[in-house]
Amino acid sequence: MPPEVKEKLRTAVVAAVQLPSVSDVEFEASLAELRDLAKTLGFKVIQTFIQKRGAFDAAAYLGVGKREEIRDFVNGSETDEANDGGPIEAVFVDHEISPSQARNLETEVGCEVMDRTMVILEIFHRNARSRAARAQVEIARLGYLAPRLRELAKLAGPQGRQRSGTGGRGAGESHTELDKRKIRDRIAELQQDIVAMDVERKTQRARRQDRQGGANVALVGYTNAGKSTLMRALTGSEVLVADKLFATLDTTVRALHPESVPRVLISDTVGFIKNLPHGLVASFKSTLEEALDASLLLHVIDASDPGFERQLEVTNQVLAEIGAGEVPRLRVFNKIDHVGDATAQAECTAALRAHYPDCIVMSARRPDDVVRLHKAIVAFFQRDLVEAELFLPWSAQQLRKDIYANCEVMQERADDEGAFFHVRGESDTVNRLSEQFSRVR
Repeated sequence: MPPEVKEKLRTAVVAAVQLPSVSDVEFEASLAELRDLAKTLGFKVIQTFIQKRGAFDAAAYLGVGKREEIRDFVNGSETDEANDGGPIEAVFVDHEISPSQARNLETEVGCEVMDRTMVILEIFHRNARSRAARAQVEIARLGYLAPRLRELAKLAGPQGRQRSGTGGRGAGESHTELDKRKIRDRIAELQQDIVAMDVERKTQRARRQDRQGGANVALVGYTNAGKSTLMRALTGSEVLVADKLFATLDTTVRALHPESVPRVLISDTVGFIKNLPHGLVASFKSTLEEALDASLLLHVIDASDPGFERQLEVTNQVLAEIGAGEVPRLRVFNKIDHVGDATAQAECTAALRAHYPDCIVMSARRPDDVVRLHKAIVAFFQRDLVEAELFLPWSAQQLRKDIYANCEVMQERADDEGAFFHVRGESDTVNRLSEQFSRVR
């Protein structure tokens, strides 16, 4: 069997301006995140260019000297041993920049320029699988592209700027105006499709809630915090687990395993990220609506990330934006096994529990930790359960399955007339079973 051929990554550099209001820790965390985004997109970042400025350069984001430095590096990349002699194909910019800034910077450095928003949109475009997610991503991409058409037309030359007029009324519609109109029409069409899909999804969720009750949990948190691994551990399902940002875009729903009373459904959601493009927050609202429908949010945080407090802040902000800020929440600090040795892990765990008293510190790869979280989830949904005794005569023992399917049987005893079940369950369910059994005596 031939050896596996590993796909060669394309080569890129990262460029960023650090403003006075941004701390060194926050700035480096953002750069690390952008490098991870580049990796997810299939690029290898071989160099990072940093410039401290009071404001972004209005013409091309970076100052003249830094632009020249990047251009020289790009031009000399084919003889650079660190780059295996290959050309640099892109410059990733750690901010959203204007169309004219992108065009000017691209012209000066001599290769493609992708700002942070464009990178995230491209990743979403590649990873979206469901019809709803693809439509939402396309709207966001079109909204990003529309104001950049004029700059693309400038790069295309005079032939791309004006279309001849007809009917003797002067100049006709320019290519740019025509393209913008097509984009507006396409966005309107996609929005109508999404409205129809939203109605269908709400109907499906309502039916599911009627069948299962309100025991719904949503995993939320920063991208790459381990939500999919945790989902897999809690449900025993084969969901995608990958060391990439935004590996999960489409909501996945599975039952908590082992199953409990009441039966709990868990959904995984798209991960959050610093400076998530506003267009994506809006267009992904329906993807995140599982968080709105949930009775409990599991806020998953990477305990091994020194900047986890930033993760908390970003997640809280996005949840507030979609209207899920008031949903009950359990903080789950995951990946504690990535925090140094056993002593370091114990110290980190103690510090987290002291600062966040109700949190759970764990690793999704440790079965004992998963069991502990499982018990915490079940306990949350059992807090309002009632205990009662149900009597089932021997003539109706075929209904035993209804008791075990809908309640937790804590004790069972019998006499000459039938069986007595000491149960715990939802009040409505217990009352319904009690009335049903009274009619068969």
